[in-house]
Amino acid sequence: MIAQEDFEVIRRTSHQMRYQKGEIINRQGAKCTSLIYLHRGIVKFTYQGDDGKNTITTIVKGPKLLGGANMFFNDINIFSVVAIEDCDICHIDSRALRNVAVRHGNYILSMFEQTVGMFQASIFNFISLAHKHVYGRIADVLIYLWENVYKDSEYEFTLTRKELSEFAACSHENVITTLSKLNKEGVLMLDGKQIIIRDMKKLLEISKNG
Repeated sequence: MIAQEDFEVIRRTSHQMRYQKGEIINRQGAKCTSLIYLHRGIVKFTYQGDDGKNTITTIVKGPKLLGGANMFFNDINIFSVVAIEDCDICHIDSRALRNVAVRHGNYILSMFEQTVGMFQASIFNFISLAHKHVYGRIADVLIYLWENVYKDSEYEFTLTRKELSEFAACSHENVITTLSKLNKEGVLMLDGKQIIIRDMKKLLEISKNG
């Protein structure tokens, strides 16, 4: 059981912040000084390669603890974390949390569970990118967003088409063409920014066939 004084240390060294859409919360390559708890909103994890190209590795909706591995293994941010929509975030001082965590094994276990769960989506996304054609990759992205972010078959994207292309590792034109094709095939319906999935079974089939 965590002592009240330990909670008080964490509370005193934490601070709440609001980020607007498009703001960088953590920058790739910068020193990591805090653990992020996403109260509300949606964020993307992006990686910029040596060629300057951005890839979205995963997209996360709050409430969610973001990261955790940096606390013990690497204090440099591997990815950038960027607000896709307005977000309420609590920055928890890494040193204070580390001091509490090493005295309470269940804290460490909980953080690792959160970290593994979050990056599991990134791993599956990279598997999809490596083995599937554009059609299958975009189907995977739509399914992931429906199941893990928007949780509805009728949702208005807060992602831009450019962000969708970075998540599926394809061109902006590929995204527009594929969405139009899926629309014509009756798999989904496009209405402005709203995407309505009409045939999830067919979308799953496209994902499976790649």
